[in-house]
Amino acid sequence: MNNPELISTDYSKIVQDGLWNNNPALAQVLGLCPLLAVSGTVINAMALGVATMLVLIASNLAVSLLRQYIPNEIRIPIFVLIIAGFVTIVEHLMHAYLYNLYTVLGIFVPLIVTNCAIIGRAEGFASKNNPLPSVIDGISMGLGFTGVLVALGVMREVLAQGTLFADASIMLGDWATTITLFENYDGFLLAALPPGAFIGLGFLLALKNIIDQKMRTRKTSHIPLSTMAENPETP
Repeated sequence: MNNPELISTDYSKIVQDGLWNNNPALAQVLGLCPLLAVSGTVINAMALGVATMLVLIASNLAVSLLRQYIPNEIRIPIFVLIIAGFVTIVEHLMHAYLYNLYTVLGIFVPLIVTNCAIIGRAEGFASKNNPLPSVIDGISMGLGFTGVLVALGVMREVLAQGTLFADASIMLGDWATTITLFENYDGFLLAALPPGAFIGLGFLLALKNIIDQKMRTRKTSHIPLSTMAENPETP
């Protein structure tokens, strides 16, 4: 049986890792296929992000609850089966209640099974932690991934169409309308194409690196002189 030692559960650190420090898209650079393919509009990005987050939360919880009963030798195939089961549930729910959105996302809903971020959290965190920390990890990692998807979707939709929340009704209902930012806008074709997605992600990665560098510099500048004297190797 697989009965590993528990990882220390610092809830603040779990949330910070998921949203920023160990963000699946910006730090681990995982899930690039849906990240780049479905982020053409905010609604598409938001829908796939929420679907991924639900699968991540459910699979983390299931793996955490079953971790003591899963043989170590076949844990990865079992994790994949658990994830595939929850993906199937989400896919059928979308097919039943959000059919138009389901047809827009197409193959990328079942492809959630192959998202390395999900199986990575099952193997690296949920299989070594209790249910509550695993759920919090799933929520924070899911929100971090969804946030990057939405940010990329905003960039691409505004540049390509001059709108926000185009076709919002397919996800949010008839009350939701498209926000037009630029009238008579011809659009920027590159933003709508796959190369535009790569460029947009590159800008987001660069922005994260700049912010992280500034945060490290600020922390270093606040180290007391006495501490630096005691630890001369401190940068």
